[in-house]
Amino acid sequence: MTTDIMHTLVVGAGFSGYQIALQAANHGSVCGTRRSVDSLVDLRHAGLAACVLDAENTEQDELTIAADESLRAQCAKATHLIICSGPDRAAPFNDPVHDFFSSGAVELPALRWLGYLSTIGVYGNHLGGWVDESTACQSTQVRSMMRLQAESCWGVLASKWQVPMVSLRLSGIYGPGRNAIKDALAGRARMLIKPEQVFNRIHVADLARATVAAARLRYSGILNITDDMPAAPQDVVRYAHYLAQIPAPPAVNFADATLSDMARSFYSENKRVSNALSKQALDFEYQYPSYKEGLDAVWRQMSELTR
Repeated sequence: MTTDIMHTLVVGAGFSGYQIALQAANHGSVCGTRRSVDSLVDLRHAGLAACVLDAENTEQDELTIAADESLRAQCAKATHLIICSGPDRAAPFNDPVHDFFSSGAVELPALRWLGYLSTIGVYGNHLGGWVDESTACQSTQVRSMMRLQAESCWGVLASKWQVPMVSLRLSGIYGPGRNAIKDALAGRARMLIKPEQVFNRIHVADLARATVAAARLRYSGILNITDDMPAAPQDVVRYAHYLAQIPAPPAVNFADATLSDMARSFYSENKRVSNALSKQALDFEYQYPSYKEGLDAVWRQMSELTR
């Protein structure tokens, strides 16, 4: 594990990026970016530097205008760059944040490592079989194809900058404020039953810890960041309702359910994702190896807040 002081720039410090920034602050200075001044309040309240980067609303020939002095200063000292924003979900490929950094609008003379948050969706459907980092990416979902192309584009940029890069392929993210218990209490949970369907998940705290571990090692390559236990979605719904002590909703056959095209597309891919390489490469153990430990922690926190 490197002992160098990190100056980490987290681009897109939202649900996941905020937790990554908090973890990275244990190892040096941190700056998180968001798209508006108003959205920076909680970053600054947590004692983190924060600045605006709204690449989507910046014309190519005006990119330098968007890079105000605070962003320029943060980029100038950044040793670790973590990209939490993705490309457009629809084709053709469009990734404004990549375009911003590749344009030369800002300089990163101290950069030593690049981390990119991607998705296990790039693997596509494997009929419930196990996949790992060596598995072919065969998704036919356009959003996943765009994400895979983004991985490649950031890889080219990392090579140009002569820094190692990791693509962290994440499973379904949950944690405080975004979880099945909150859905249960709000009455919006659905018990969809599709035989043999499973999903992996990742608690946002484990995601953040793994990302910072990769940053400290300056790991280069691809890592699946996910829990140990792929599980049927109805099992998670039932457990969330059990913790909240409210009846689970009635089961609905997936084939008969009314769903948006987006929601239905998630169920079109079925796989079990291995995290073995991330444990080995990062000398890492997941604090929440399944949805049960993760939701237990969420419920404890929610209960403490209501006391």
